[in-house]
Amino acid sequence: MNELKVAIAGLGVVGIGVIKELSENASLIADRTGKKVRVVAVSSRDKTKDRGIDLSPYTWYDDARVMAEKQEYDILVETIGGSEGIALDIVKMALGLGRHVVTANKAMLAHHGHELAILAEDNNVCLGYEPAVAGGIPIIKAISDGLAGNKITLIRGILNGTCNYILTTMREEGRSFDDVLSDAQKLGYAEADPTFDIEGIDAAHKLALLTSLGFGVKVD
Repeated sequence: MNELKVAIAGLGVVGIGVIKELSENASLIADRTGKKVRVVAVSSRDKTKDRGIDLSPYTWYDDARVMAEKQEYDILVETIGGSEGIALDIVKMALGLGRHVVTANKAMLAHHGHELAILAEDNNVCLGYEPAVAGGIPIIKAISDGLAGNKITLIRGILNGTCNYILTTMREEGRSFDDVLSDAQKLGYAEADPTFDIEGIDAAHKLALLTSLGFGVKVD
């Protein structure tokens, strides 16, 4: 059976979740894909942090750029985040080296997706970003594959769960915005700094990706 080697940059909730998923469902994934998917390397700034799983089987890199350039791998999974900086650097590097990339980084794709898509195409590799919009709902694949023969005239939906929770609770319970936002933060629906959610930036990033994909345009 062929093997796919995976390098993961960023070990927050998403990065650790990917490792757990690939480990716990290794046999199922191999049966369905015909390939053994194995994590070979990980990168994060703090090696001492307790992340709840054993990371000793994987080659550790403090610098994701070094991992992207030097490590032998087939797929780079980028979960660092941010529209610029190291996340963009390693994705460009991996694509340029002819490696596939999977990312959940909606901000980076909203700002640089067109450039990265061309780079991936030029190097005959895949740039996968299904988790960047509506993580558990395969909307990217649905538009690009399932609806490839359909003319799309409208994209509409709830694009930000935090705002949806806040607005729904305000309406149903008659509470103030600040009060419900505080609850959302305590419940983990909103970040300590909720700017991207409540100012519409997160929704704008997602909408830019869906618009570009659905209508074939480069969004400003």
